[in-house]
Amino acid sequence: MKPMTSTQVRQTFLDFFEEMGHKQVASSSLVPANDPTLLFTNAGMVQFKDVFLGLDKRPYTRATTAQKSMRVSGKHNDLENVGPSARHHTFFEMLGNFSFGDYFKAEACRFAFDLLTKVYNLPLSQLYFTVHEKDEEAYNVWTQQIGVPADRVYKLGDDTNFWQMADTGPCGYTAEIHFDWEPEKGNVHDVVLAELNESTGRILEIWNLVFMQFDQQPDGTRVPLPKPGVDTGMGFERIVSVLQGVRNNYQNDLFTPLIAKVRQLNGATMEQYQADYVPYHVIADHARAAAFLIADGVNPGPKDRGSVCRMVIRRAARFGRRIGFDKPFLAQIAEVVIEIMSEQYKELTERRDVILKQITQEEVRFGRTLEMGLATLDDLLAALPAGGKLSGERAFFLKSTLGLPFEVTRDVAQEKGYTVDEDGYKAAEEAHSRVSGGEVMGEIDRGELYQKLTESLKQQGKLGAAGVSYDPYSTLQRTAKVVALLRDGQVVDSAEVGDRVEVVLDATCFYVESGGQVSDTGTIRGEGWIVDVEDMRKPVGGLIVHVGEVVEGKITVGSAATATVDAPRRWDIMRNHTATHLLHAELRKVLGTHVAQKGSLVAPDRLRFDFSHDASISSTDLNTIMGNVARWIMENEPIAIKEKDLETARSEGAMALFGEKYGDVVRTVKVGDKGDEFFSYELCGGTHVPNTGVIGSFVITSEGSVAQGVRRVEALTGNGAQHYVAAQIDMLRQTAHQLGTTPDQIANRIDAIREESSQAKQENAKLRRQLARMEFEQLVAKVETIKDVPVLVAQVTPTTAETLREMTDWFRDKVKSGVVVLGMADSGKPSLVAAVSDDLSKRVHAGNLIKQIAPVVGGGGGGRPTLAQAGGKDASKLGDALVQAKAWVTDALAK
Repeated sequence: MKPMTSTQVRQTFLDFFEEMGHKQVASSSLVPANDPTLLFTNAGMVQFKDVFLGLDKRPYTRATTAQKSMRVSGKHNDLENVGPSARHHTFFEMLGNFSFGDYFKAEACRFAFDLLTKVYNLPLSQLYFTVHEKDEEAYNVWTQQIGVPADRVYKLGDDTNFWQMADTGPCGYTAEIHFDWEPEKGNVHDVVLAELNESTGRILEIWNLVFMQFDQQPDGTRVPLPKPGVDTGMGFERIVSVLQGVRNNYQNDLFTPLIAKVRQLNGATMEQYQADYVPYHVIADHARAAAFLIADGVNPGPKDRGSVCRMVIRRAARFGRRIGFDKPFLAQIAEVVIEIMSEQYKELTERRDVILKQITQEEVRFGRTLEMGLATLDDLLAALPAGGKLSGERAFFLKSTLGLPFEVTRDVAQEKGYTVDEDGYKAAEEAHSRVSGGEVMGEIDRGELYQKLTESLKQQGKLGAAGVSYDPYSTLQRTAKVVALLRDGQVVDSAEVGDRVEVVLDATCFYVESGGQVSDTGTIRGEGWIVDVEDMRKPVGGLIVHVGEVVEGKITVGSAATATVDAPRRWDIMRNHTATHLLHAELRKVLGTHVAQKGSLVAPDRLRFDFSHDASISSTDLNTIMGNVARWIMENEPIAIKEKDLETARSEGAMALFGEKYGDVVRTVKVGDKGDEFFSYELCGGTHVPNTGVIGSFVITSEGSVAQGVRRVEALTGNGAQHYVAAQIDMLRQTAHQLGTTPDQIANRIDAIREESSQAKQENAKLRRQLARMEFEQLVAKVETIKDVPVLVAQVTPTTAETLREMTDWFRDKVKSGVVVLGMADSGKPSLVAAVSDDLSKRVHAGNLIKQIAPVVGGGGGGRPTLAQAGGKDASKLGDALVQAKAWVTDALAK
């Protein structure tokens, strides 16, 4: 029998508890919404904590979840074991069921036992159960009510079978369920159960049932809770491995596609992977963690949750170097994570682009300093005696100056036979945090901070009366001076590697987001330091801040700097911005002058234009618009950009852009200037190409509605358009090849295939009906007589639902007075139908009969006295349902 997939395992768990009256509740974010004491959600009960404490009330008393979880800090920090271990992970899922004052131990144990043994079909001979040594109630539930042999139920102490949320508050006994991989070795003793769990891997803990029944007082006494609760947690990755018959989690279908992708990218053979599997396991685990963290809004950064996201990406990247990767590759692994997991977690698809971008950006940053960091670490280790310990101060130097995470330093040191002083590292980190505050202005309103900073810089003569000198039009590189630095909302004198900063220069060539055009990115460099600029902001008039991260060295106020815009990205933005003007003009020309801009996005990878129009655009009009824009591009018209007074520009026909405010002097952008005539003329403060020919290709990728009376067009230009067209042509060629035709004949070939398919379906239905008729004739010979009434109860070969009902008509034509119940299992889904001749319908009601037997297969149904049908979920119980049907008919006829 084919093992269940991980998706089936998860859904089976949730469906089971839903059938048991539980509400399926979606996983909460990895960032706890109601618990500032937690770095990440680390268990299923986190989102229900306030419910258990009586601070929150839900409209349900039973719940079940598949919860996203992270354990990378505190007592649950297993990071060193991730990779070498078969069962440790940073990100994992926790399956759970919860009772808020509803059921207690008897039901919780019964649910767990039935799911494992009757649904997942695990043999009792491979399960062990533990309870607290004082919990006779749970012990009796297992041994007396459920019938687990006493030699498989062990009584243990507080270390393994007692849970408490904190020093005071809800607490209680626990019951654990363990799986034995080697039952042939005989029963294990309770003393060695935990030892076998940790040391040999023979015993695997798979489910923990927590019974919250006490309220622990400050003096240590425990008072019974008025409404006991249940909180259970089953490790998803573990139960998937058990059900798929693999002892290593990295061999189940949650991880094998990721490892296969790594091997595909680096060309490793299976033998090479098996000889050095740790890097592959680390990469697979950390790619999952990074994807889910970023999907929940945790981006790589130097502190708090961001530092964890950064660490898993950089640690995976370092292990990637070990197996041959010298360029960013993790985004390709994350794509496989999204493919595998997005059915359950839609946020992965919704934030796919952000996930891939953030991972790649972090790999690029790390790559800049990795070689220097590793070389320095090698030198430091070489200076130590064999097996020596690297000091915490040295480890912190590697992190603060060269961007090498402590975890990477520890990994490398361990691989070479050394250790690292972790306590010393933490002490150095805390000392740095205390002394690096610089000139702190205090926690005040951010707007007021920026305003006061601007005034102060002007008074000191560091900025002119107009503030920062701003010219994003004439150059992509400019020398300047660092006049202020901000970190964490505070003004500071300096910043080091890993610090997130806002840099104020006295002059800049970086464009600040406005009019739909996104901000520039790039770098600011000085002597011995580099800042990656990721965003630009203008928080108050006269002040422009470059938002980014110090990626090399130490930046200080007063330093000379060179600000350099990411030129390829800016050119892509300019292509899209000028193309937006052409698109706007062409929309008005083709659709009418009622078209007015309602919003826009001009990004490096695409353009988006929202406009007023109350109907979808026909494919003919879209092709006309796209063709005319392409013609203007090919004519290589110059772009005329001039500053004019607002009144003159408007009188000349210049269009104002949506949402923009204009001063007395405005910047105008004109395309196709023929004196009194022009193609496009707008007021615009954005950046543009010098000639339309620079735009290159132009293609519209989508058109649709975003609101009543507002349409949206998305398009690509330049390289993006070329790649898009190439991909479409390649897809067309592949499709034609698969269809055995040429691209220009695909439509005709599809029509032919549809006709062939229709004929085949008709022929198939005809043949299945003929087979069903032959099978029916054989069944009629087996009709039983019960209380002088012909009765046929049988399971038939899968056919169509229509033919199944028709078989009952054949029965009633053949047997004028009788009862027939037929069942079939088609593609794993059971179907039942019952028919009764008119003269017997008062004794045997077909609808009532179906209502009795449908629940056996997990379904429902009903119908008329003479004909009824039902579907279900569990085809394995179809035989039981038919047996029950025969018994029900027998009883009904006996009355």
